[in-house]
Amino acid sequence: MPAAGKDGVAGAPRNFWGDTPATEEEYYASQGIHGTKSYFSSPHGASLFTRSWIPLTPPRAVVFMIHGYGNDISWTFQSTPIFLARSGFACFALDLPGQGHSSGLRAFVPDLRAVADDCITFFRSTLCSNPSLLALPKFLYGESMGGALCLLIHLRLNDLQNDDNDWSGAILVAPMCKIADEMRPRWPIPEILTLVARFLPALPVVPTGDLVEKSVKVKEKRAVAIANPMRYLGKPRLGTVLELLRATDELSRRLPEVSIPFLVLHGSGDVVTDPAVSRELYATARSDDKSIKIYDGLWHSLQFGETEENVEMFRRDVLNWLDRRCGRGDGGDAATAACSSTTVDQNIW
Repeated sequence: MPAAGKDGVAGAPRNFWGDTPATEEEYYASQGIHGTKSYFSSPHGASLFTRSWIPLTPPRAVVFMIHGYGNDISWTFQSTPIFLARSGFACFALDLPGQGHSSGLRAFVPDLRAVADDCITFFRSTLCSNPSLLALPKFLYGESMGGALCLLIHLRLNDLQNDDNDWSGAILVAPMCKIADEMRPRWPIPEILTLVARFLPALPVVPTGDLVEKSVKVKEKRAVAIANPMRYLGKPRLGTVLELLRATDELSRRLPEVSIPFLVLHGSGDVVTDPAVSRELYATARSDDKSIKIYDGLWHSLQFGETEENVEMFRRDVLNWLDRRCGRGDGGDAATAACSSTTVDQNIW
């Protein structure tokens, strides 16, 4: 019988890449990249765990990455920034508040607007701490709830009359612009939950299916995802679900306001987030530069949970889109001006 790996899952690997190399440093070296990890103090008082994945040669562009609900940046999520770093992109990401190694009540997301502000401040701080990156093209990348946060960041900066051309574009992977009907609680549960959440917003009682089971298509990869030692195993919290519903309702109404260049990728078999809304985003966004990829029969976890052939297809599409845009206007002057300010406004890039 196979030995139990992390999280007590029989046959599961010690790391998301397997049992060897034994350490993260050795694995990064085997991939030809450099990795760092640290903590960032957010304007809202949270201690946020961060990582970087840097090519060994001067980077061509910067990619700021945001993970999805219940996920973190230290397990399977790493596979994508490692791939991008090997392709010449400097990648940075943080565990969102209450997720992974960051502080906060686990999986409690009462205000996505505050989370978006934390991300903006972290991204700005990263650029100010690494002046050599300021003149490079800068991209947002978000998976699921992270995709929603990319759009919320873009709309937030628009609302504050910031220049969204500072971003060369955004990659939105199965973005949570709307929660799929299959995952939404049925009437009259939402009405009951709204009432209870006024008094007990952190209560983990919302009935829903297991996200890994519904997201990761390949059985062997599902076992790896389940073995994530930081995986949240509880039910979604009342306040989190209501905030996700509020934020996705807002996003679905504001899709025509999206003007950032973007690539949206979605599986037609996704039952966690709705691919129809990605089609609506593509159809209604006022962006002059927009692309969409809908993969027939693929599920929610495009960047890890599919067959290796399909993951490679997804990565190739992402890399081709980035490659074609790395020579565009970089917005370095705007970032330099922001760094030269004597004060840091948590709400303004």
